[in-house]
Amino acid sequence: MVKDPRIPESLSWDTFLRGLWKENPVFVMLLGLCPVLAVTNTAINALAMGVATTFVLICSGILVSSLRFLIPKQVRIASYIIIIATFVTIADYAIQAISLDLYKALGAFIQLIVVNCIILGRAEVYASKNNIVNASVNALGMGVGFTFALLCLGVVREILGNGSLFGFDLFGPGFQPWGIFALPPGGFFVLAFWLFLFSAVQNRRQKVQHQKETLENAT
Repeated sequence: MVKDPRIPESLSWDTFLRGLWKENPVFVMLLGLCPVLAVTNTAINALAMGVATTFVLICSGILVSSLRFLIPKQVRIASYIIIIATFVTIADYAIQAISLDLYKALGAFIQLIVVNCIILGRAEVYASKNNIVNASVNALGMGVGFTFALLCLGVVREILGNGSLFGFDLFGPGFQPWGIFALPPGGFFVLAFWLFLFSAVQNRRQKVQHQKETLENAT
């Protein structure tokens, strides 16, 4: 039976883990692809964007859940955007204070977290219908899943495109970098590879699960 989305769910491991696998924002739902392709030319950029997005996800989820009975339905989307924009501004100033070079590398994509479908979607679909604990745990899972996806691309692109990882040289001066992977088109190639791999693993798991259920029913 399909669960009524208006009924809050009980807290479980699935509340956190679904963002890593079943509902991974990038590899399953294909959300937030603009920053995924734009800032993952290095692993440090990918990690910084992932941490910033996770921070906004958790903080906005907690606040939306806290105010879910006070925000009128007619203005809920506008209210969510104001809440999200507040925490994006905090993250923006924090990154600028920590590292100006990193801030310049991420560019406008920090501010564009405001319109990231992952965050607004979590606020509308989950945080506004669940308590603070559930909302924060679910947001953390989604944030970790998004950061994991960014790192998957950032690590591959930096190793192949620059011959380094987190700024540390791996192969020495004799390595010839594949410049295409440091450019936006390289992001599409790496994303396609990870989508294929993720889909293959997921299909394999489903096949094994189906075979297991078939054997259990037969016995």
